Amino acid sequence: MNIVGENGKSSRSVIRSTTMRDVARVAQVSQSTVSRVLNSAVSPATAVSISEDTARRVQDAARELNYQPNLAARSLRGQKTQLIAVMIADISNAYYHVMVRRIQDVAREHGYDVLIFNSDHDAAEEHRFLQGIIRRPADGVIMTPYHLTEAEIDEFAQRSSAEVAILGHHAAFDKFDRVYANDYKATFETVQWLIRERQHERIAYIGVPHTHPGVRRERAYVQAMQDAGLPIHAGYIQAGDFTTESGMASTEALLDLDIRPTAIVACNDLMAMGCLVAAEARGLRVPADIAIVGFDDIPEASRLSPKLTTIAQHSAEMGERLAQVLFERIEAKYTGPGRAIEVPCELVVRESA
Repeated sequence: MNIVGENGKSSRSVIRSTTMRDVARVAQVSQSTVSRVLNSAVSPATAVSISEDTARRVQDAARELNYQPNLAARSLRGQKTQLIAVMIADISNAYYHVMVRRIQDVAREHGYDVLIFNSDHDAAEEHRFLQGIIRRPADGVIMTPYHLTEAEIDEFAQRSSAEVAILGHHAAFDKFDRVYANDYKATFETVQWLIRERQHERIAYIGVPHTHPGVRRERAYVQAMQDAGLPIHAGYIQAGDFTTESGMASTEALLDLDIRPTAIVACNDLMAMGCLVAAEARGLRVPADIAIVGFDDIPEASRLSPKLTTIAQHSAEMGERLAQVLFERIEAKYTGPGRAIEVPCELVVRESA
């Protein structure tokens, strides 16, 4: 990570509808045979010669499993929808604005439209997005999966025939292309910087448990404190939810502790903004009385007073790389295994730390 100046898991299955693979397994035939048999029932003119016994086994398996084919995808087979869908976690967070704009720019260059879906970090909404794309197909999907598992995304990809690109460093999702910032390394090095360069020893952390980035960044904070031989006092790890309001509430709790921290690292800029508001309400000077560091470098970070020291993820570059790898898949320019593409972070030192 460069330092520069200012200038969980859902327990609910996504869609446990029967797939063509399930029918093939029960009928003990290939998926292509299942496709030929079932397509011939819809379009006899396209029928391929298959024995009556094989056809009967496929039809019996389909009835037994209550298989429902994706008719929309079938009607578009061999064609393109000229649409990609993007699922973001919080449309009110400016971090996503620049990213989505760059995705749209790349899509326009390819003659594609973009559908935006906001999940609000909610597991049910993430599932709803996948179900919606199965009903109304898109050629490709870019998603930020906070709750979806790889198995759920894999089944979605099979049922929808959409190419998938993932925002985030999800090591388990190695079947898919991922574009990510190494947030563990960035958080670890930022805590080290606060210790070594700013001489802080009482550093608190506001995270978001049960999310992929929240878990990674909290682990990095803990490891940096342990490596420096510094204690993590009771109450120094607070749980937020990526919002400004949760940053304010967490900071209030930290400032009420008997051993008050001298620095706070927040899991994103919105929560760090809440830290600034809460500190100001207590009459504290930032950074003289308490230092505050965010994560993302949203546009507002440089407009605050004091201006926010934060870890930049470079969302425009993230959006461009996500769109590029997705269109490489859609246009069959790349058909290999899933790729992991890192966009480096930077600690942007401003006035709050």
